[in-house]
Formats: sequence, C-alpha cells, structure tokens
Amino acid sequence: MFSKINSVGLFGLNAFPVTVEASITAGQPNFDVVGLPDTAVQESKARIRAVTGQLGLKLLNGRVTVNLAPASVKKIGSMFDLPIMIALMKLGGVIDCELSDTAFIGEMSLDGQIAPINGALSMTITAEQNGIKRLFLPKANAKEASAADNIEIYGIEHITEIVNFLQNRTLLTPEPRYIPSAERLVYREDFADVMGQTSAKKAIEVAAAGSHNILMVGPPGSGKSMLAKRIPSILPKITFAESIETTQIHSIAGLINPKEPLVTTRPFRAVSHTISGAGLVGGGTIPRPGEISLAHNGVLFLDELPEFDRRTLETLRQPLENGEILISRASGSVSYPCEVMLVAAMNPCPCGNFGNPKKKCTCTEKMVTAYLNRISQPVLDRIDIQIEVKPVEYDDLSTRKAQETSAQIAERVQRARDIQAERFKGTGIKSNSRITSDIIGDVCRLTPDADALLKSAFDGLGLSARAYDRILKVARTCADLAGIKDINKSCITQAISFRNLDRKYWNR
Repeated sequence: MFSKINSVGLFGLNAFPVTVEASITAGQPNFDVVGLPDTAVQESKARIRAVTGQLGLKLLNGRVTVNLAPASVKKIGSMFDLPIMIALMKLGGVIDCELSDTAFIGEMSLDGQIAPINGALSMTITAEQNGIKRLFLPKANAKEASAADNIEIYGIEHITEIVNFLQNRTLLTPEPRYIPSAERLVYREDFADVMGQTSAKKAIEVAAAGSHNILMVGPPGSGKSMLAKRIPSILPKITFAESIETTQIHSIAGLINPKEPLVTTRPFRAVSHTISGAGLVGGGTIPRPGEISLAHNGVLFLDELPEFDRRTLETLRQPLENGEILISRASGSVSYPCEVMLVAAMNPCPCGNFGNPKKKCTCTEKMVTAYLNRISQPVLDRIDIQIEVKPVEYDDLSTRKAQETSAQIAERVQRARDIQAERFKGTGIKSNSRITSDIIGDVCRLTPDADALLKSAFDGLGLSARAYDRILKVARTCADLAGIKDINKSCITQAISFRNLDRKYWNR
C-alpha cells in the first residue's frame, strides 16, 4: 500500500516543494522516516504515535516507511508532522479523497492541536508557484499565508478538523485574503521637534530619498540619536512587493504579529554595539537572518559606531555593497536580501569633544587617531553621506521657531522616490543608491559646469572610483528632490560636501 501527499520545506528564506510518500508492508510494527530528516523531523514519529493513540487510529500496524522527497535535500523543522499524519491516514483508508492539488504544513502537539510555524508566507508562495490550489496550515499562520495570490488557505487548530472536512462531514471556510490597512502610521517622533540642525536635516532628507548610507559625527548631546530616531517618519511608503519580501524575512525569524502579519512600514532596526557578527549579518547551524536582513527595505541604525567590534563592522562590507548576504554551513548555503539604508552615529573621540568649539577635548592625538581608526577606510567608502552634527545654538532652542514637520519632508521624499520608481521600472533597482555601473552614465547625466566641478574635485581630493560613483548617485538624488532632469553644479556641490568628513577626521 502506498500514499503520496504534498508539502513544503524551508531552509533559510528558500522554500521548496516536498512530497511525503508513505508505504506499509507486513512484518513487525516499525516506523521509519527517511529522506535526510533532521532531529526535529525524526521526533515527529513520537508526536504522531501519540496523536494516533489519542484518536484511536491503528495506522502503524506493520512496517511503515515515510520518505520525504527529494531525498537529496535536508529536511529541517517540525512542519512535516501534519503532512506525514495525512499520508498515514490516506494509507490507512481514513481519508480517500483526491489531494493532488492540496498541500499540508504544520506541527502537531501530542493531543492533535496544530501549532504555529515560522516562514509560512515563503512556503505558501512556493506552494502556489508549484501548482498547489489549496493549503492547510496552522490557524495562527492563516492570515499571513492569505496574503499570497491564487491559492486557498485553510487555517486549522486540530487534526480532526481536516479529517472531518476531507470526509465531507463538516465545512471549512477558506481564509479571506488579508489586505493591510492603507492608513499611514502616525509617528510620535517628528522632525518638528528638532530645533536648528538645518544642514543635518537636509542631509537626512537626501539619504531617505535615495536610500543612501549616512554617517553622523558630533559631540554628545548634539542630537545625532534624536535625528536618527525620526528617520522612519520621512521614509517613502513601502510597496506591496517590498512588504511581502520583508514579511518573509520577519516570519522566518518568528517576529510576525498573527493579527497584523504583513510588515506595512519600513523596518527600523537599532542595534547595540555589543552585537556579534552572527547577530548582525546572520548565522547559526540553521542560518537565521541577522539584523541587516531584518532591516531589509528599511533602516539599520548603528549608534556609537567605533564601539562596535572592528571585525563585526568588517562583515558589513560585502552585504552593503551587494544588497544580500550569503551564509554557508555544512547543511547548505542560504542567501538573505539586505538592501538597507545604513544610518551610523559616532563621537569624534573617546571624550566626544574633539573639534567642539565650546568644550575642551581631553584626549591625546594618539587616542583620537586610535578611536577613529576603529572604522576602516573600506567601511567609510561605503557610506555615501558623511555629515558633522554640531551642538545646537542657544538661539535655536530659546526662540522655539516653528520647524518643518516630518510630513512635509516625507512628501518631498516620496516625490523623489516616485521619480526613481518610474526611472528604474523593470530593472529591479529600487533607489538611486543601487544604480549599477552599466547604467550610471545614462542615469546620472551632468551639465558641462557640473562635469567640470566633479573633475576638479576628483583630481584635487584624490577620490576613489567608489567615491566618484557614490557622489554621482547622491547628486542624482539631489536632482530628483529638486525636480530636474540633468545633474547641475548645485547638486554636485551638495554631494561633494557630504563626502568631506573622512578627510577632516581620518586623513589629518
């Protein structure tokens, strides 16, 4: 006797179809699961024995073999409990309906309850792409899975619900497609609360409009963290495609709210300097996404940048450049997307007052140099905008002059991002920060006086090829904010002004 049931496996962000095959032959009762199962899959045998006992079913009287195909791919996790149970029920005649277009995923408790799993959205999308028309999975994951197109989602809480439904004894209603609310989130932190800091706010606006990496350097109390925490309030609206991408990553990490499962705002991940390399870029025996991937399509904020372990910071070089991180383990390799806007803040020296006109720096030259050199030049080269945040003047605080609100800034940022969306339609590029070298000449056309200025800066400042490209990309964003087609001298001037701190502090 033989039965076959569809399921889906998951390794990192990569979901793949799995066929659960079950057979029974005469002989001493035995229950084997083959097809490269990990420990969690092997333990499903104990859970299934308990459930069959609870239900009074005699499904394991003989030599039972369950194969998880393809056998060449390692199966990880407890989501195969449910499909194995269904395969055994079909093998034993408890279920006799056609299930070729149906898939099952879910973990069972000992009493038959169906427990939630991670990565439901990724598995649902893969199931739909492989011709599955209906999917049974835990009730807690149903709303998340219903965001996928062209597939019926059935959320279940107990194994008996499936049995009764497939035996035509009860009716199950498919989960309605989840459509998130279109209401814009109201942020408590607003740029209207920030007095002064005009140049810093302008730089942050450019960074948000083009998703450019930005570094803020300034003494303690100058407002670096205050500015960073308000960046989410001016970011462009997340698109539905970006929302699905981001939700998949957060689902794998187990960070989804079952009531509001789709991530509908751009992530803002503030990371402590105590974080490990694996915590930042991902890792583990079964590779999990790190903070840089959890910030995909949003912001990764690193405060007190020199306090991070230098080796940890160096792990950011490749993912910041490529927009994805590849993690290789003995069990396989997995890649996670990580197109982030890096926001970093730091003091200019251990005491924080180097270059402060109002307070004396107590650090020696050697201490300042050692502190700044914790950040390597290759890491600095990947930061498009470098600005100095100076202490706020008394007059700015005392006059309490009305400041521009986040809503006003966000409107300009959104217009600039809409221009970029139209420009890069069909290319896979989402923002100016991701312009590739093969199209940069066409996208970043310069007026003659802008070209002359950039040539003079390149020769005079000894810019690297990477710095040249990043200045062009930032200038392109400045032009988009101004609503002009070709990059003019003013845009180049502004972009060059955002690249001067590495010479002021690091090349003294």
